[in-house]
Amino acid sequence: MSSIFRNFKTKSAQAKPLFKYTFNRIFLIASWIPVLYVIHEHVFHIGKIEGISMKPTFNPTANIRDHVLLWKWNVKRPETLKQNDVVFLRSPINPELIYIKRIKGQQGDLITPRYPDTRSKVLIPTGHVWVEGDNVHSIDSNTYGPVSTGLVIGKVGYIVWPLNRIGPVPDGGRECRISMLRNQGLGYGGLGGELTDLGEFGDDHDDKN
Repeated sequence: MSSIFRNFKTKSAQAKPLFKYTFNRIFLIASWIPVLYVIHEHVFHIGKIEGISMKPTFNPTANIRDHVLLWKWNVKRPETLKQNDVVFLRSPINPELIYIKRIKGQQGDLITPRYPDTRSKVLIPTGHVWVEGDNVHSIDSNTYGPVSTGLVIGKVGYIVWPLNRIGPVPDGGRECRISMLRNQGLGYGGLGGELTDLGEFGDDHDDKN
């Protein structure tokens, strides 16, 4: 009987360090959950590109789905956003939808839309940007106009997957700033200051994160 009791005490003594080790590990992992949440929501995370509106910059073929590093820190401030930055943003039409577009104009820029049927020039107001898909078949600012920088969720830094596409985001899209078109002598008619050769417009199956 005494030997059984001694064995029980020995096993209990061995179990205590194991329990303490397990508890410390669980506590350590749990303590990192809030940190990881803050990083994911406010610093960066990996986003998956869906849809065709940024083709061929992203998802160049039907069997490729690009994953990107999405930088979130401080991106809602206009001064942190630059021409040709690719951004994730909430749709100004339906905030439940997440779009991926390229910034083609910033506050103070005078823009020529893709289609001149209703307007030939758009002045970007303060705190707004003009966004377009690299694919002409894109629902973007040509449809819903300039968007508030407050709708921007993050800025794409790098393509991180698949392996053969790892690298920075290449430039793309058209030039639509009237000042640049004038300087380059592209797409701007002299008579009456009207713009010509504005490209095409169409619908797309847009992007979600």
